[in-house]
Amino acid sequence: MRAFIIILAFFLFGFTSAFAQKQIKGKVRDAKGVPVVSANINLKDKEGNILSFTRTDDKGNFILSFTEENKDLSIEATTIGYEKKIISVVELNKSYDLVMVESETNLKTVVVKNRPSLTLNGDTLNYKTSDFADKQDRSIGDVLKKMPGIEVSEDGKVSYNGKGISALYVDGDNILDDKYSIGTKSIPHGAVDKVQVIEKDQPVKMLRKNNMSDDVALNLVMKDEAKLKVLGDIRAGLGTPDRFDGNANAMMFKKKIKFINNIKGNNIGIDPGIDLTSFFGGNSGNDKPSGFLSAGAAGVPTLPQKRTLFNKAGLANLNNLYKFSEDLQVKANIAYLYDQRDQQYSKFSETYLTGQTITYNEVQQNAINPQKLQAKLNVLANADKYYFSDNLVTNYSLSNTVSNVTTNGIGANQALNQKNFDISNELVYRKKLKSDNTFNFFSYVSRATQPEVLNITPGLNEAILNNGNSFAGLNQYVKLPTWYTNNYTAFAFVNSKFTQTYRVGFNVQHQELGSELYRVQNNQSTELVSAQMTNNLEWLKTKLYTDATYEYNSGKFKASLGLPISYNYISYSDETKDLDKNLNRIFVNPSLSLKYQTGIENYVTANYSYNNNLGGIDDVYRGTILKNYRSLFANDAPITESKSQSVGAGFNFRKAMQMLFLNLNASYSTSTVNTISSYNLANNIQQRVVISLPNDMKSLAFSANASKYLFDLRSTVNVGASFNQSTFEQLQNNVLLPFTSQSTAYKGGIDSKINNFINWSYNATYVISTNKTTSASAIKNNNQQLRQQSSITATAFKSVFMTLSAEHIFTHQTTQPNLKYLFADFNIRYRMQKLKTDLEFGITNLANIKKFEANYLSANSFSSGTYYIPGRVAMMKATFNF
Repeated sequence: MRAFIIILAFFLFGFTSAFAQKQIKGKVRDAKGVPVVSANINLKDKEGNILSFTRTDDKGNFILSFTEENKDLSIEATTIGYEKKIISVVELNKSYDLVMVESETNLKTVVVKNRPSLTLNGDTLNYKTSDFADKQDRSIGDVLKKMPGIEVSEDGKVSYNGKGISALYVDGDNILDDKYSIGTKSIPHGAVDKVQVIEKDQPVKMLRKNNMSDDVALNLVMKDEAKLKVLGDIRAGLGTPDRFDGNANAMMFKKKIKFINNIKGNNIGIDPGIDLTSFFGGNSGNDKPSGFLSAGAAGVPTLPQKRTLFNKAGLANLNNLYKFSEDLQVKANIAYLYDQRDQQYSKFSETYLTGQTITYNEVQQNAINPQKLQAKLNVLANADKYYFSDNLVTNYSLSNTVSNVTTNGIGANQALNQKNFDISNELVYRKKLKSDNTFNFFSYVSRATQPEVLNITPGLNEAILNNGNSFAGLNQYVKLPTWYTNNYTAFAFVNSKFTQTYRVGFNVQHQELGSELYRVQNNQSTELVSAQMTNNLEWLKTKLYTDATYEYNSGKFKASLGLPISYNYISYSDETKDLDKNLNRIFVNPSLSLKYQTGIENYVTANYSYNNNLGGIDDVYRGTILKNYRSLFANDAPITESKSQSVGAGFNFRKAMQMLFLNLNASYSTSTVNTISSYNLANNIQQRVVISLPNDMKSLAFSANASKYLFDLRSTVNVGASFNQSTFEQLQNNVLLPFTSQSTAYKGGIDSKINNFINWSYNATYVISTNKTTSASAIKNNNQQLRQQSSITATAFKSVFMTLSAEHIFTHQTTQPNLKYLFADFNIRYRMQKLKTDLEFGITNLANIKKFEANYLSANSFSSGTYYIPGRVAMMKATFNF
């Protein structure tokens, strides 16, 4: 009986596979009837696209498997010594015999010009690393930037044909999760055989049979020799004035053990904390404020951080994965960051209102000491019949900021202390039943605390905060402990092309906001500023939800319809403010997404969604909070309720063999909100109160991007354009102003291998920003910026690499003088092959620029910031590779 069941299972499996794929069989022989061995067999459509390919076996037989439905098919046979043979496919169940005629081939002299190629296997696109790498490249991230269709942003985010990747795998294993930039920076490109782009990536094995995923992932396929030992490098560098840079990497990529461990530290303006940037992932619906207090509003200069940062920082980043079997693994990701930063800037800002202009002149010096500890432990069992994942995550961050501030000639000192601690656990269990239906259970629990303290001396704005009398200081205290859980069960009915999923769950958020603003008199006595400047708010937000998702996938056409229904209940109270409110709402938030495969490599998408949303505790607290030295925030409105609709469409075009990639996207959204932030602006302070007033917002966006590898020029070219427009309203000094904000951006770039010794890259971005109002005051701002970056690298004597790079920034603003900056860097590196060591000398900021100015536009305000930046830095480094 058991044998019968096994045989039946194999029969059913074979039947299902045969139903999903079509096959064409045949045989290839010469004119004498002798089988032709290892002949290349291609199945093509009428446009000449290859649908399937194989080789003949030792008897000349071949089998072509394919899934595309196409009536105009042909079989093409090629091999050395024979003429090409092409025949048409009349019917699928027929066996085709191809007779090839011998030919005499005179081989000409061949000149190899290093023409990169891509291979396509199903939904996986393969880039051969060596086709795009150059001698001066170090990490796989250096090579990814040269691959057509792949884009790497300055913060390390990787995108493929305009879409951010969902995972970075190393030989199929996800070591780094959402913080993958350490991998692209540290894995040597020489250890990577090929880079695979996996479309429709589905990491859950039991869901791959009826895969509905639209995610895109990268997989780094390691060379065999890279799996045999520990890889890595150790770098040490010293420079002037008083600079240091150190780094140690250790990596292993064996089948059962994989790790990427890194320790680094520097004071040359490189932020090691950028390695902890999360590029995706959510918070399971726990929408809590990240913080109430701040040291100021300096803005960020429009320069790479390495040019602006005065720092002394170190990071330990440990990522280890152990596989007990193909289906069971344990992973630990632990990181600790210690940083010290200094900032010095001045800022001039104007806010244009009807009949008046509010002006701020500010100078600020900050000493910032952020620390961060992150730890994650994951247990994963990923099998064909079940899936289990448990994530235990702990985050602790501490930030201390000491500042000297001068606003419109009035000086003060401030100290800000912020501590954030949260611990969470996420458990996911999926089970495939005998019927191929699936059961899913999800549970997420978290606990967080975030106390904040802001001290300011002497006291500011005495007319508002101390009855017009001078005083010694202000102390603002805020705490917000939060408990949150989200749990659901789901059941999916799977039937060939159609899947139905039904889910039922609940989430609960409980928070307690406590805040007090104290003033310190000149005699050092301490007292509350007023009872109105305290909060003792208790918040409870509960949601019961159910949703139905219907998915259809016929291969060429894919549709997904979501129909979530939720019952939302919120209660909040503060006895000190006679506040006791509650609210309950039933929401239906439908969504629809469509995808149609217009060709083997091309598809169009469309989507629509309708959303009802409720705000959080940040919308309803009544007691005033001193957010920073010149901002007072409070609320006098019910919970924010918003209704929004969005519609979008996209087109993705790809000719992988020609290395051409193109994507077009458009979206439009509208939303209506029942509250608005009312700002009362004066020359020394701004006060914000959220009040009840309906207002509408609309946004429109278009983007187009293309990437192409030019074989004759050995160059990767990228071009793109985008347009964004939004309309909204602002309430300032009791005047309601409608605004339209527009931004148009153009970009282009080339990465070229001029010859075997010289590489050149160039990138340019041109952005036009406009803000205007249709009111009688006719406020209008216009800003244009051109940013160009270029570098040229030359190889001399096979082991000497020289790089000269430059960055040019030009800014034009209608009412301000033009701003022009040119930064240049030089680097020379000598590789000692036998010692596996690189010696490097570099100079950054050759022009010794120490001050940078930048203009900013925001609705009816203009600001100009002056930032003091590090000048010229010279460094000598040695890197040992092992």
